[in-house]
Amino acid sequence: MKKTFWDRTAKSYDHFMKKDHKAYKQMYSLIYPVVRHKQVLELATGTGLIAKHIVRSADHIEATDASQEMIEQAKQGVKSTKLHFSVQDMFHLPYADQSFDVVIVSNALHIVPGPEKALAEIRRVLKEDGILIAPTFTHAGNDFRGNVKAFFMKLAGFPLHSKWTSEEYLRFLRQNGWTVRKSVVLKASFPLTYAECEKTEV
Repeated sequence: MKKTFWDRTAKSYDHFMKKDHKAYKQMYSLIYPVVRHKQVLELATGTGLIAKHIVRSADHIEATDASQEMIEQAKQGVKSTKLHFSVQDMFHLPYADQSFDVVIVSNALHIVPGPEKALAEIRRVLKEDGILIAPTFTHAGNDFRGNVKAFFMKLAGFPLHSKWTSEEYLRFLRQNGWTVRKSVVLKASFPLTYAECEKTEV
């Protein structure tokens, strides 16, 4: 089977993300109160950076990724019985309707084709009063240095499918059935737009 960009970079991913530890620390502090005592699903968990940091607050976390290599990295050193890692396709999840209080999809909607389809599947597995946490790098807001970094990432095979500004990203969420209850732009390698959403009443 041909390895994806994420399979190839799984072992170096944590090292690559260290430069954004300050932004991630801010993000964790925003996530903690939302997941407290909740049943949580994380999509595109990668090496489990977020899941491992917030698991103490949650009741249980199902952390999933499409990459087998990423999940193998994520499983290393995990001792918590509240955290379960598995390989899943975010477009076709094996969970029943309204299974989770919170769904987290971090830095993933911009790198998948058809992100609106992923949002529809998230909507299905999220409880009616549930919360979607969807922080995403909004590359259209890159400064010059950010554009240079993005260029070299593209050369390395990084799959950027949607290039939004922060405003465009929040509009995209609203257009796909979500009410943004909180948003913050965190300073990272690329602008990181943290968004907390509820289902928009139809």
